[in-house]
Amino acid sequence: MSKKPQFKLNIGLSSILLIFVVLCLVSFAVLSLVSANADKKLSLKMLERNTTYYNACNQFEADCATLYANLKKAYLESSNESDYYKMLGETNHTYIYTLSDLQTLEITVEFLYPNTQTDLIYHISSRKVVTKDNIEYDTHLNVIP
Repeated sequence: MSKKPQFKLNIGLSSILLIFVVLCLVSFAVLSLVSANADKKLSLKMLERNTTYYNACNQFEADCATLYANLKKAYLESSNESDYYKMLGETNHTYIYTLSDLQTLEITVEFLYPNTQTDLIYHISSRKVVTKDNIEYDTHLNVIP
């Protein structure tokens, strides 16, 4: 009598393995979905912030066109540098644009007296996004007793 080694695969082991593989695939799919949803929300927030920032920059460029016309007019009407600055009343101006409840875009423009009509008439001395200092953080922790 020859005894052949018999390999028996029980139906229970394959079912458990199949269930384990399906559970792993489902959990990875759910994690991917949650990650994609979080990335979408972050992308939409960044889109809104960038749109607001560049709208403020566009508004500044429109204000610069008006500023340039006013400075050019003051330059043409003045006879010398002291008259020019006397007509302007100040040597620089700060434009402030609201980006959100917590942030503003502050751009400071310095007025220059050009020696010729082709020289610069103003210079942007600073451009920065300023965050308000009085931020109140929520440090309250809800604990169920």
